Amino acid sequence: MGISGDPASLSPAKITGGVWEEDVLRDIFEGPVAIDADGRIIPGAAESWNISDDGKTYTFHLRDGLEWSDGEPLTADDFVYAYRHQVDPKTASNYAHRLYPVVNAQAINSGDKPLDSLGVESLDDGKTLQITLNAPTVYFLKTLVLPFAYPIPKHVVDEFGDDWSDPSHIAVNGAFKPVKWVSNTELETVKNERFHDADNVSLDGVDYYPLEDKNAGIQRFRAGELDILRDYPAAQYPRLSDNLPDATHLFPSLGTYYYVFNLRDGSPVADKRVREALSLAIRRDVIASQLLKGGVEPATSLVPPGTSDYEAQSQPGLDDDMDSRLARAKSLMEEAGYGPDKPLELTLRFNSGDEHRQIAVAVAAMWKPLGVDVELRNTEANVHYADLMEGDFQVARAAWISSYDDAQNFLQLLSAETNNYGAYQNDDYNQLVTRSDAEQDPAKRAQLMQQAEALALADYPLTPIYTYSSRNLVDPEIEGWNDNALDMHASRWIELPE
Repeated sequence: MGISGDPASLSPAKITGGVWEEDVLRDIFEGPVAIDADGRIIPGAAESWNISDDGKTYTFHLRDGLEWSDGEPLTADDFVYAYRHQVDPKTASNYAHRLYPVVNAQAINSGDKPLDSLGVESLDDGKTLQITLNAPTVYFLKTLVLPFAYPIPKHVVDEFGDDWSDPSHIAVNGAFKPVKWVSNTELETVKNERFHDADNVSLDGVDYYPLEDKNAGIQRFRAGELDILRDYPAAQYPRLSDNLPDATHLFPSLGTYYYVFNLRDGSPVADKRVREALSLAIRRDVIASQLLKGGVEPATSLVPPGTSDYEAQSQPGLDDDMDSRLARAKSLMEEAGYGPDKPLELTLRFNSGDEHRQIAVAVAAMWKPLGVDVELRNTEANVHYADLMEGDFQVARAAWISSYDDAQNFLQLLSAETNNYGAYQNDDYNQLVTRSDAEQDPAKRAQLMQQAEALALADYPLTPIYTYSSRNLVDPEIEGWNDNALDMHASRWIELPE
């Protein structure tokens, strides 16, 4: 399987949040719940669960006889240990904020409360996992398919410390077990015979190849070296659908490709007028239809259209005609003190890949008439996102592919600390998001989230470029691959021809 990058780690607490990392970890770990071949929630390590009438207590009943891949028993204690590890400030997990709905999680992560005060308990001699939330959180169950919810083998961590997730040491509870990892080259796994549903897993193993060069990935697929290639370039869709019609998959998905602005003091885009001008000048229709050949749709919102029970809000000005937008953009730049005679010098960062480069080159040309001189800088995906999290950028390419069908999944990008790359801070926005998290009435909740999205987009902390369609090359002989809006797939469901 060709994936879009090399995982930063195989530890659920150390990944950066890349889709390619979730692809791998979904195959080697399993949380209380899992996904079926259609991306729908099903029982995972827990065979059943109950939610209290007040919506704040989740009780998961674990399966009998659960084991780690090394044969050690797996109990609710391993989940408690993992969740404490995620929110421990010493861990510096990029996923800690996902547990903030849990009692005391945020205070622990801030260093204000002890680890053992986390609202997670192991009951019934490790057979039951109980999670207590601060308030009813309607989307919480959906998030438990994500890496932050996976257990961690304490007995392995105790023995090997930070090296516990090396393939030579790691113990996992998913369908496959890592056995060899050559960084940026190959990650090899074999079937985990101790997985609770191992009898229904067809594959003997999965090998993952990090391929940031998607054109090289296409060549390897055509040569029969790959059974699946995740995320081929959008511009290649017309050619691939003609030449490989049965293998070429294109399916509407919940994801947004965007440029994020660094709002920290001293940044050249800390001035809102500059950010608005840069947003207005981007011709998203040209990028979608001409550059990417219709494989995507132009985006005007952060939350993509098609998100359940939600009407996306457009960034101000993006629905106006292009002439009006350019006139306003030039006026804003002049007000900010920039123009052809006094250019603004910007560095635009993107992770390696022909598509990202093509978009960056096109956007730089669109900004040129505003008096903006752009230096392009690309790095490998791991380096790129590590730098974004450190705030080491001015303007940068980013993206978010939803892991659960809820607008909150996108709104948290501007309220959480981890993926809020530009350091956007708006108390009114945060309050609206917090209120929406606890609101049980779907219509009222949607209204709160729409207010939040509209408020943030008017501040231009980022600007959307296009909404995703999932693009995958899949050997037509493969069974068990089902396209879905979340583009989430677990290899346990895949079958190869004899």
